[in-house]
Formats: sequence, C-alpha cells, structure tokens
Amino acid sequence: LFTTHQFADFILRFEFKLTPGANNGLGIRSPLQGDAAYVGMELQILDNTASRFKKLKPHQVHGSIYGVVPAKRGHLKPVGEWNAQEVRAAGSQITVILNGTTILDVDVSRIEQTPDGRGLAGHPGLARRKGHIGFLGHGSRVEFRGIRIKLIEPYTLGPHNLPPSGFAALFNGRDLTGWKGLVGNPESRAKMSAAARQKADARMRKHWKVVDGVLAFNVKGENLCTVKEYGDFELLVDWKIQRDGDSGIYLRGSPQVQIWDAAQWSIGSGGLHNNRKNPRKPLKRVDFPVGRWNRFRIKMIGERVTVWLNEELVVDNVVMENYWNGNKPIYSTGQIELQSHRSPLWFRNIFIREIPR
Repeated sequence: LFTTHQFADFILRFEFKLTPGANNGLGIRSPLQGDAAYVGMELQILDNTASRFKKLKPHQVHGSIYGVVPAKRGHLKPVGEWNAQEVRAAGSQITVILNGTTILDVDVSRIEQTPDGRGLAGHPGLARRKGHIGFLGHGSRVEFRGIRIKLIEPYTLGPHNLPPSGFAALFNGRDLTGWKGLVGNPESRAKMSAAARQKADARMRKHWKVVDGVLAFNVKGENLCTVKEYGDFELLVDWKIQRDGDSGIYLRGSPQVQIWDAAQWSIGSGGLHNNRKNPRKPLKRVDFPVGRWNRFRIKMIGERVTVWLNEELVVDNVVMENYWNGNKPIYSTGQIELQSHRSPLWFRNIFIREIPR
C-alpha cells in the first residue's frame, strides 16, 4: 500500500500492533515498480520473538534496512500492544526510533558492502533520494494508526561537506584550498602572466569567504574557480540565493548552468542559459523559494549535459555550446566556476566524481 505522492526528506511517525509471527515492512523512497526492499529501502516490521524467526539474521530483525543494516533488538513491546515508531530520512541519513529508543542510525552513502551479499548493485534504492512510502504486506495481520509525516527542508541537516561514496569534496568546509580567482576566459587564460593570476587570487580572497562551513560571496569580485581542470564528471552542488539573485555553474570554464530567482524571472534554474542552437531552458521549474537550499546534480559527458534540480530532471542530455568560440565544440577539459553576479550567494556540499573516458 503506497502513498500517491513521493517524499524526499521527512519525519514519519506511526503506531503499529503486531500479531504473533507477524511480518511486514515500511518501504521508503521507492518507485512503484519492483521489490521495494531493493529498488527502494525496506525497514523491517516484524515480530522478533516468533519461533518461526528464531534463525533471523541481524539485518532481518525489526527496524533493520532489510539486507543492508541491522537494527538494535529488545525494544519492541509484547505482541498485541501498540508500538510507536519514528523514521527520519534526511539526505543519506536514515534513523529509526522505536518506543523512544534509537535502534538504527546510518548514513547509507557510506555503505560499501551489504551483509546479504547483494552489494550496492543489488540495492539501487540506497542511492535514491525521493520516492513513495508504503506498507509492505507479507501475508500477516498488522494494524497501523496515527500515521503522519512532516517534510524536512532538504539539505539543511548535516553533516555537511563530507563527500558521498565515490565522490571527492571540492570544498572542505574550512577554507579556500583548491580554489583560485578568475583569470580571463578559456581562450585567453593560457596567455595570462603569473602576476595576473596572483592578482586574481588576492581579489578572490577579499570577496569569497568561508562562514560556518559555507562558501559565501559578498557581491563584489569575480567567479570562484577550481584549481584543477575536469573532463567528464558528475557534480553535486548545494546553493542558496536571495530575492533577485543571479548566478550559475560554469562547466569546463564555460557558462553556464543557470541559478537565479525563478519567481522573478518566471523560469526555473538549471537550464543551459547561454545556448543558442540547442535547448537553453529547463524542462520544468522546481526551485525552492529564495532563502532555501537547492541542490544540483550535473552530469557532463563529452559535450552533453544532464541536470537534476532538487531530484527532478530539468536538462536531459543537451549539447552545451561553446560560449567563447561558437565555431568550436565545448572544451574537452576546463575548470569549474561558481559565477558571481553582484548578488549574495552561498554554496556548500560541492562534490565531484570524475568519469573516465
């Protein structure tokens, strides 16, 4: 039995009452097709005391992420009594609180092996950040009541600036290591002097600061650029702007995956704003209101770019054009830039996964 709507980050509370030997489950972030225990995540709902379950494996007991992470035992009430359970899903952190005791608390992005032997390939649901919630019938009578949910504002709960498995952090949350000031453009940068580069770095440090684990821009100065250049990659970026704000993410030194006040411009963020021949607008507008954190997932393979904003696909494998030289395709490598546009900006959780060609 699944919800009509999909949920990303939430606090779910409910009560349940087991019958002897009962077996059920709570599916979270699941699609509507496939086994929720694998294409989503299943949190066990189970009578641990039943003789039929005396050979249960740790990752099969009540509250466990089935096949993946075991929960603590010993906190279920006797069969026939009502239990109170809370499930928190905040980014990759999954927490289960049973009758006031935390029985599971895990960052699923840190999981590399699973005790059921299926591995990450057998549990694609661990990587999902949005989906349906459902009660998973397994042929037993279980009663539920008091079911309510509270949405959590995405990307506000920590820990922050710790890369998920397979990714490297471009921003360490403490200082500007790995970043430099803007010098010219990809066509002119190689000709710039060392003195010009030093001047750009000095100017950058006046206007880009780290404040409480966040990259903050004070409306003056130029783009913030990675020291390293990248070819094909997957990039995660959290960003926040104010009313009338305007910014973007340069890929391989070229503009840009658009960031702006979507309400002001009546067009959502995420589009390839400087395209002329190929699509430049996002497929849909899914920005959160200004002042809230948003998240990009950007994948660039060759000259094609795919963008997800707040878990929704907004650019689907579109050719990104060369803004600096329209007679050439996009550069094969280049720096990543956080664009400054004379408005306050905030960035954090900037992670990259390089993709071999």
